[in-house]
Formats: sequence, C-alpha cells, structure tokens
Amino acid sequence: MHFPVELALGPARLPVHLLCEVLAYSLGYRLYTHLRAGHTDRISDAHRQWIFVGAAAGALLGSRLLGLLEHPDLLAHPPGGWLYYFTNKTIVGGFLGGLIGVELTKKRLGVTASSGDLMVFPLLLGLAIGRLGCFFSGLEDGTYGTATTLPWGINFGDGVRRHPTNLYEILFLGALALLLWLLERRGRLADGRRFQLFLSGYLLFRLLVEFIKPTAALPGLGLTAIQWACVVGLGYYVWGWVREASN
Repeated sequence: MHFPVELALGPARLPVHLLCEVLAYSLGYRLYTHLRAGHTDRISDAHRQWIFVGAAAGALLGSRLLGLLEHPDLLAHPPGGWLYYFTNKTIVGGFLGGLIGVELTKKRLGVTASSGDLMVFPLLLGLAIGRLGCFFSGLEDGTYGTATTLPWGINFGDGVRRHPTNLYEILFLGALALLLWLLERRGRLADGRRFQLFLSGYLLFRLLVEFIKPTAALPGLGLTAIQWACVVGLGYYVWGWVREASN
C-alpha cells in the first residue's frame, strides 16, 4: 500500500482521508437522528439547538487552542504563516472545549438532563471512520506512532515501521462501544453516565497512547499538552464521581 491513499475518479484523484471525514460526519449525524427518533427527549428542541451551538463554539476554540499548545516552539514562527493558527487542531481539545461549552450553556438555560448520552454512539462511529482516514493519509496526518519492531508495525512510506496508533484507536473505540452497549442492556447506566464513561475512557486511552507517539513532552513538564489536557479532564470526572459517592 502506498500512502497517502487516494481514490481515482476518472482524471481526478480524491484523498481517502477527505472521503472518510465526509462519511464520519454524515453517518454520525444519520445515526444520531435515528437514535433521537426513538428516544423520549427531556430537552426541548430550542434548548437542544442552543446546546449544540455551545458545544460547537467550545469545540472550535478548545481544538484550536490545544492544537497550538501541542507545539509551543512553533508559535513565534508558525510553519506556513498565520494560517497555522487556524488550521492546527486536536480531537481532545475539541471534546474538552465542547464539554465546557455545553455545561455553560446548560447552566444558562437551566437544563439539568443529560444532553450527551444521545451523542455517544454517533461520536464513536464518526471517530472510528475518521481515524481510518487518518491511517490512509499516512505521514501527512501526523497521527502515526513511534518506530516499533512489532510484527504489525506499518511502513507509512518513509521506510520506518511504526505503531499504527490510528488503528489502535479504532480497536479501542469498538471495544468501548461494546462495553457501553452491554452495560446499557443490563440497566447499569444512569442518566448522563454513558457520556461520562465514553469521554473519560477516551481521555484515558489518549493519555496512554500518546506515550508511543513522536510528539515531544512540554519542556520541564514531562507530558505533552494533549496528555495534560487528558489529566485535567480525567480529574474533573474523578472529582465529580467522588463528590457524588459522598452525597
């Protein structure tokens, strides 16, 4: 296989990564509308629209901010000029920024019901498809792992066999989806718990998998910016669960 993988459409060539991104958004949204149709929603349509606005604004800001902090040495002299400040982004930053945006919007609206549970399986599907696109884009995407001698290491085109961390993530997302589905079938998930377990599980995975990615740790801090963001997010959930258990 030659990376990046492209789809030939007559004389034109379409990057498979772009195709996967379109599929991730469209299929994820399709699944969301299907799940919502069979769900008794405790949140009004108007409130849910405002929650989506809060989530989108928070995700946009969080994704860009954490993406910039991931490589602080490039801030003074950004590669490619000023556009670098608007194109660099991370999923972890998007999730955490979106979470903050949602919580602030719900507090403003007085909404106490969970708004994230319906989004979990669509997000898992979209993430998995998107990471498949990351895999097919090879070195261009920057989501590959460090060099490895393990038999499943992938040569993305530079002659070095690397951890296919994007494929590891797809496997993790599938396992997480199965776990959440089984817990729900057994009636063990309270309102809001599905999203909490999804995001905390994803943050824990990203905290660990970043150790086999080539991104350097922040100077003097021992972890990358993404890892520190994961630590903060996990700390928020642990604090909430401890407080809940003590009540």
